[in-house]
Amino acid sequence: MARLCVCVNQVGFVRNSNKRKDPDPVTAAIAAELAGIDGIVAHFKEDRSDLTDRDVSVLKQVVQSHLNLAIPMNDDMVKKAIKVLPDMVTVVASGYEHESEASLNVMENSEYLEDIVAALRANNIVASILIDPDIHQMRAVAKIGADYIQINTSSLAHVEDLNAMTDSIEQIRSVAMAGNKLGLGISAGIGINHQTIRDLIDIPFIEEYNIGRSIFSRALLVGLDRGISYFRKIISPA
Repeated sequence: MARLCVCVNQVGFVRNSNKRKDPDPVTAAIAAELAGIDGIVAHFKEDRSDLTDRDVSVLKQVVQSHLNLAIPMNDDMVKKAIKVLPDMVTVVASGYEHESEASLNVMENSEYLEDIVAALRANNIVASILIDPDIHQMRAVAKIGADYIQINTSSLAHVEDLNAMTDSIEQIRSVAMAGNKLGLGISAGIGINHQTIRDLIDIPFIEEYNIGRSIFSRALLVGLDRGISYFRKIISPA
């Protein structure tokens, strides 16, 4: 059964935009675990626009399920991640403005990323790389020794043509299948909503769905428990 993980950055964004102490992303993570979430995702950005150093440190202390720390590709953030020791680190692009730009070009940064992956794995941290659904990028991830790929699914949220949507889903399916054959773990995230996840669940190789905004948007109307339950029933309807 695929895992459902929630990204708490949206909670931090709301807190910081109000310049107050709440809503608290750590409290949100605890509530999500009580509601049955399988893991917590925290995107630790260079500008700390969502989560602070303290947030990440406390999340490490309180998260009981699975903590995935997403970090930009640079030495300082890698050092901070190793100090925190989350269960998983997902390396993403640095300083991007749009979610579609968050993926890494692994082929152009293979030597640097290979060193990052080696450093993470030496500290017993599962190493994941965010990539576009591109077969060449996936193979490059396998070559540098990473454990997982996270497929950037942000493009699905902006596709309106049915044929284009079908093509995008099949591209994701092909990358997931090939990655699975090469021994990579497969996760999907960024921009997943209640519509696109219904297309993705037909891909059996995806082990984990990372969702943030859509879960919390639904939680505003029905509560976090029901928001998480809604997506879990889509992933595992039985």
